Amino acid sequence: MVAKAIGNFSAFPCQNRPTGRGREYIGTMEFVAVASDGRSIRYKDRKRYLWLLSLTGSFNPPIAIGLYFVSGHNPFALLFPLLYTFVVIPIVDAIMGEDPHNPPEEVVRQMAQDNYYRALLYAGIALLFADFFAVAWFIGTYRVPAWAYVVLALGTGFQSSGAILLGHELGHKNNRADRIAAQVANGLVGYGHFCIEHNLGHHVHVATPEDCASARMGESIYKFVRREIPGAFRRGWRHERDRLAKSGHGAFTWHNPILLSWLLTLGIAVALIGVFGWILLPFLAIHHFYAWYGLTQANYVEHYGLLREKLPNGRYESCKPRHSWNTNHIFSNLLTFHLQRHSDHHANALRPYQTLRDFDALPRLPSGYPGSFGLAALPFLWFRVMDPKLMRWAAGDIAKLNIDPDSFRRLSRKYAAAAR
Repeated sequence: MVAKAIGNFSAFPCQNRPTGRGREYIGTMEFVAVASDGRSIRYKDRKRYLWLLSLTGSFNPPIAIGLYFVSGHNPFALLFPLLYTFVVIPIVDAIMGEDPHNPPEEVVRQMAQDNYYRALLYAGIALLFADFFAVAWFIGTYRVPAWAYVVLALGTGFQSSGAILLGHELGHKNNRADRIAAQVANGLVGYGHFCIEHNLGHHVHVATPEDCASARMGESIYKFVRREIPGAFRRGWRHERDRLAKSGHGAFTWHNPILLSWLLTLGIAVALIGVFGWILLPFLAIHHFYAWYGLTQANYVEHYGLLREKLPNGRYESCKPRHSWNTNHIFSNLLTFHLQRHSDHHANALRPYQTLRDFDALPRLPSGYPGSFGLAALPFLWFRVMDPKLMRWAAGDIAKLNIDPDSFRRLSRKYAAAAR
C-alpha cells in the first residue's frame, strides 16, 4: 500500500500547452513534455522531497552522542548508528515494501537538468564532513570504554561510506565542479582512487572474472574484501598513472587527482591529531577502513555471481540490466540516492539517480542494501539464499556464472546432483 501511495507516477495526457519546464506544486514538482505522438505528458515527482531522507544518515552519530549525554553518559547509546543501519532500516524496508514505478522517458532530460537533485548531493557532502568532525570532537574530548569507542567509530565509518556513494554519483558527471566535489567527498575517507577505478575499471570489466569489484559465486564477503580493496587501489592508480603518462606527466604530480584527494585525507588527519592528540589515530583508522568496507559490501551484493557472456571474438557482451542485482525497496533506495536500482545504472552510467528505472525480469536482492549486507555477513545464509537465485538466473547452467575458482568443483557437484 505504501508503494502505491508514493509510487503512482503514471504520465497522463492533458489539454495544457507544454512548457518544456518544471512547475512547482505543493510537495511535488510537475514536469511537462511532449510525447512522440504529440501528446502532452505531465509528471509529478512525488519523491521530490522524500529525497531529503538521503541526508538523514549523517545525523545518526550526532544523535548517538546526544543520547549519550541525555542518558547520563550511558555508553550503550553509542550503538545507535549500527543498530539503525542494520536493524531499523531493514525493518522499515520490509514494512514499506517496494516501488517499481519509473518516470516517463519524455521528462528525463528536464529532471536531469533540475539543480534541486544536484544540490542534495552537495548538501550530503557538507553534512557528512560535519558529522565526522562532530564525532572527532567527541572522541577527542570525552573518554568512553574501548568497546564504545570502537562501535562509534564503526557506526560513523559506515555513515561516512555515504561519501563514496556521493562521489560515485558526482564522479559520473561531465562537468569539472562535480568531479572535484567527488574527489573532495572521497577524501573524507581516504578513497581518492575510487572515481577513476570505478569509471575506467569496474564499469568496463563488471560481471567478469577480470573485475576485482565483482563478487564470485561461492566467494564469501570476507574473501572478497581481500581481493577487492587492494585490487581497486592498484587498478585505479594504474589507470591514472597511464593517463598522466600520455600527457607527459609522472604519477607524482599536482595533476594527479588521486594524490590531491589523499592529501586532503592526510591534512584532516594531521589537523585532528594536532588538536586532540593521538587518541584520534585509532578512530581514523577504524573509520576509514569501515567506510571502505561499506563500499565493499555494496560491490559484493551488486554483482554476486553474475557473468556477462564471452563472445566468439574474445570480448564480453555489453553490460545489460540483468548483470546487476536490483532492489526497489523504498526506504533504503531513498537513503542511497537510488543506488539500489543498480541494473539501470550499469546499463546507463550517465543517467542521474532521480531518473533510474526498474525493469521486468531483473535479478532481485531479498532486501535493501543494509538487510543484504547483514545477510552477507553470514556466508552460509547468504549462499543458501542467493545461490539458488543465481542458478535460476542462469537457467540451471552453472557454466554461465562467475564462480570462485576454489569453489567451482564443489558447486558443480552440488548443482549437478540437484538437477538429477
